[in-house]
Amino acid sequence: MSGTALKRAKRRARAEVRALRDAIPEERRAHLGELVVDRFLALPEMASARAVMAFWSFGSEVPTQPLLARLHEAGLRVALPRIVDGDLEARTYAPGDPVTLASFGAGEPANGETIPPTDLDVIVVPGVAFDRRGGRIGYGGGYYDRFLRLVRADARRIAIAFGVQLVDDPLPAGPFDLPVDLVVTESEIVRIRNGSAATMG
Repeated sequence: MSGTALKRAKRRARAEVRALRDAIPEERRAHLGELVVDRFLALPEMASARAVMAFWSFGSEVPTQPLLARLHEAGLRVALPRIVDGDLEARTYAPGDPVTLASFGAGEPANGETIPPTDLDVIVVPGVAFDRRGGRIGYGGGYYDRFLRLVRADARRIAIAFGVQLVDDPLPAGPFDLPVDLVVTESEIVRIRNGSAATMG
């Protein structure tokens, strides 16, 4: 698939899945989001995690404020991404710390200490669409694909999403698109192993 055709296919998939996500009523989104957070925090990977980079949700994404609060309460070192010179860096964050809003709506730590990517045990990965092989379509900036190349091989890349964002057919992907290790929704956990999925309800 040519670069132009790949961009077109991603744009189409992004629009279709985003429309489904946007259609979830806000109150239901909050309820489903709580279920996603519960499933995420119960993962065995979280039992040994010490440093976690989450993200500041915006629009119709899974609300992450409850997740950030619970990670902090659990005594974990919590970071949020901040865009610096066109790339992501992890900055420490605690609920109540000042944030600045990026142009697309997400909050970034106004201050915070930089955490090297190699210090992170878990990276909570946002996105618009995911498939059962770990494929991901983000928002088109490539920030996470570049950042995830810098983390340790044993760090877990875990997507949180609503069930409508998880598709059965493989998503269009290029050579620089990195898959995630797990996808957590309100109703299931998909673990990706060597390009195949193991699903738990």
